Formats: sequence, C-alpha cells, structure tokens
Amino acid sequence: MLLTLGCASSNESHARYLALGDSYTIGESVAVADRYPVQLARELKLGDPEIIAKTGWTTDELNAAIDKADPHGPYRLVTLLIGVNNQYRGRSADEYRQQFTALLKRAIGFAGGDTRKVLVISIPDWGVTPFAKDRDRAKIGREIDQFNAINREETAKAGARYVDITPESRKAADDKSLVAEDGLHPSGKMYSEWVKLIVLALR
Repeated sequence: MLLTLGCASSNESHARYLALGDSYTIGESVAVADRYPVQLARELKLGDPEIIAKTGWTTDELNAAIDKADPHGPYRLVTLLIGVNNQYRGRSADEYRQQFTALLKRAIGFAGGDTRKVLVISIPDWGVTPFAKDRDRAKIGREIDQFNAINREETAKAGARYVDITPESRKAADDKSLVAEDGLHPSGKMYSEWVKLIVLALR
C-alpha cells in the first residue's frame, strides 16, 4: 500500500480522491472505467473519484469550475493535470506558471495542507497523435516540454509529488493502440500505463 496514503483499514474503500484536470482526466473518448482516475482509485482501493474536469479546459477555466463545484476536503489524494489547452490555444508560459501555481496551492488545500497527498501529472504530448499529422509536431513537443518544465519546477517548490508521463505518451507515435478512436486522446491502455507510473510516484 502507498506509504503516504496510510495503512489499509475497514473504510479504505471509501477514502476520498479528487481529480482535477481537463480531457485527460475526464477520459475523453474512453469508457468511464478506463479513465485514469477511475483506474487509479481501483488500484489504490479508494472510493469513486470526485472528478472536476472537462475537455478543452485551460488553467483559468479549471479554476472557475472548482469555484462552482466547491469541493470540500480533506481528500486522501488529489491529482492535478492541466495545461495542454493553454499550449493548444497559444497562451503564454508566464500566464501558465501563475495560474498553475494558484491551482496547485488550491490542490494542497484540498489535501488538508499535506503536500505528500498531492500529485501533479505532466502534460502528455498530443503532437505524436494522428490528429496532429498536418501540424508542426516538433514545435508542439517543444512547447509541451516548456510547460512541463514549469509545472515540474512549481511542484518541487511546493513540495508536492510529480510524475512524468510525457515519455510514455510519446510511445503513441509508434503504437496506435495507445490512442483512442478519436485519434487524439489516450486509450484505456495508455491510461493503464500512466496508472503504473502514478502508483510508483506515490510510494
């Protein structure tokens, strides 16, 4: 069992998990059971995840949605994966840093101030997917790396956990089974690989 999540107990299956994000968190184009938060909750024997995420959301849109949902901690685990739509829309790295840092602070608050129970997940590289075949894949990859350098740095400053799933996401360039039917988002198989990395990061 995860060291930071405590020992198994009679109410382990009801432990609360909050997943914050965008299309990757809500699992666009995959079955509910294949979403990474659902797979992760199952793996960790947590309760059903509370998900605040929607396809297309940027950092500011996620922040506004959190205000509306008004989740109440403390949660046993909080995950945060956000930023791909900032990159897609050509939003600035400086804006991303400011808004991501504010979201991370909120995530830590939802975990009762315990940074060990907060996990930031890197942004996957959508540039390797069939959807991006007519786009500048190298430019997309560079910008994703830039945004990930920011979220990694700010996560380290805050003392929270971090997992880099971006190299795993790039395997979709050679393995289309890792891409959902829409040609853009991860498949359930890809999300399973992410969950393996997340579990290791939480130990």
